[in-house]
Amino acid sequence: EVVQLSLPEEQKISVTTITVGLSTVLTCGIRGALRPPIIWKRNGVILNFLDLEDINDFGEDDSLYITKVTTIHMGNYTCHAYGYEELYQTHILQVNVPPVIRVYPETQAQEPGVSASLKCHAEGIPNPRITWLKNGMDILPKLSKQLMLLANGSELHISSVRYEDTGAYTCIAKNEVGVDEDISSLFIEDSARKTLANILWREEGLSVGNMFYVFSDDGITVLQPNECEIRRHIKPEERIFTSYEEICPKVEGEGTQSCLWASAVNVRDKYIYVAQPKQNRVMIIDIQTQKAIQSLDVDPVPTKLHYDKSHDQVWVLSWGDMHKSSPTLQVIPEASTGEDQHVIRTPFEGVDDFFIPPTNLIINHVRFGFVFNKSQAAVHKIDLETVTHIKTISFKTSSCVPQSMAYTHLGGYFFVQCRRNHSGAVSPQLIIDSVTDAVIGPNGAVSGTPYTSPDGRYLVSADEASGRLRVQALSVRGEIELIYDLETKIHVSDLTFQPSFTEGNQYYVYATSHLQTDLLFVELSTGKMNVLKNFKEPITSKDWPWSSHNRIMKDSGLFGQYLITPAKDSLFVINGRQNSLRCEVSGIRRGNTVVWVGEV
Repeated sequence: EVVQLSLPEEQKISVTTITVGLSTVLTCGIRGALRPPIIWKRNGVILNFLDLEDINDFGEDDSLYITKVTTIHMGNYTCHAYGYEELYQTHILQVNVPPVIRVYPETQAQEPGVSASLKCHAEGIPNPRITWLKNGMDILPKLSKQLMLLANGSELHISSVRYEDTGAYTCIAKNEVGVDEDISSLFIEDSARKTLANILWREEGLSVGNMFYVFSDDGITVLQPNECEIRRHIKPEERIFTSYEEICPKVEGEGTQSCLWASAVNVRDKYIYVAQPKQNRVMIIDIQTQKAIQSLDVDPVPTKLHYDKSHDQVWVLSWGDMHKSSPTLQVIPEASTGEDQHVIRTPFEGVDDFFIPPTNLIINHVRFGFVFNKSQAAVHKIDLETVTHIKTISFKTSSCVPQSMAYTHLGGYFFVQCRRNHSGAVSPQLIIDSVTDAVIGPNGAVSGTPYTSPDGRYLVSADEASGRLRVQALSVRGEIELIYDLETKIHVSDLTFQPSFTEGNQYYVYATSHLQTDLLFVELSTGKMNVLKNFKEPITSKDWPWSSHNRIMKDSGLFGQYLITPAKDSLFVINGRQNSLRCEVSGIRRGNTVVWVGEV
């Protein structure tokens, strides 16, 4: 019998908008007598419903049911009748997210006449609109040269505070699907009272936050970037509280006592875990007391740590020896309790590197990570909670051996950088769709190391060899589009994102070079580039074998305006707001392990 199928012209593309957390149904518009079963695809990959947790096709009409929509589900779904691929319908799923905000600081005391800033960072889809109330009253009528809103309302700036500016300032962020609010309090007090408050403040140890902790040959330096002031220097011969061992034990045959660090992570602004590759241990620093409280023996030569916030555990990658001949992955559970820590072995063999997606304001739980090794054209997906292998995603067809990865929750894409092959040829990144765990193809012609912005909206790829920097934007429909292809002379060692001070939901990019003394600054909203010069020689790759980032660039979080980057024998602090050098702190050798500690 003849199969007659039809799809009205106006139904060829259908757009569905749904709020995160709800369920939705996509119904295929293809009609006809004796219609064969409907086949659904996402990003061109056939959906196999047995493998998918939250997508089903139950029901008579072959509709697609997504039970609990998240931002990874946004993107393109197509349907066609089995055997009739040329007639298909495209469903574009847009996902809205109610606003989530953070204010900073929660409370502050200032003297009359100084300036004060209250900041409010809001994320959501569509971008939220920000308004402010003071003691419950709209602030708009009060705006003046003295009281200004900056960056689409994400900063309330008072240029010269008076007693009557004391109050509770409420930031309200609103979009089509929700609202969120929080209060930032401002107290104006004369200097006598403020000094008293500050003395108590210091006594209570509240001044340990908003600092960079720099791990160098000379120990640990706690740096307050605003005044460029060294607040504490922990020397190599200081002792670990529990074991009474020296922080950096003296090595036979070496003249001066010095430290060697590889990687460090901040655990909930309570502890810093830091790897000591020559001591085969991880040391724990208590931030409140600024002391080393414990060391944990791990497998030989630990070089990379990652704090998995969702499960409160620190992942430790060890090489086994300097030739990386027997690498292992271990886990330190309940990392934020900081008491009597222990180390668990994982069952993964021959792990050269691992990747765990970061959390952000919208995505606060991550379930899966990846491990990979330098001889296999594949990545292995692992369950972070049970620490078990789930499946292997093969790249054999594109003969890509993974080198690094990045992730965006907008559409749920993983970007995989491939290693150069023996002839030195560069191959483009691969994209994995986390909904189907399928490789959906190369990322256009984009190659190099991928970095995603904290909100997942931008992907910046740095090709170390050519110096090209490509910037891609992710739309709220889960589309990836190239917005800038920048030629630079900087062979990027490391790169970070600094929230913009003039526009809400925008970023600047700061990048360091493997070899040069220049830094690169890019404004993502315009593509405008700027080179900052004379930042002295970076640490050589020979003196930094632990990673390819021989010169790191470290930002100071959501509300910070300072960044830090080391040279061989000193540290540079950059003022991100003014895009200029703040200061150089000399006498700090190989300070290439840095942790930012926010509000404690």
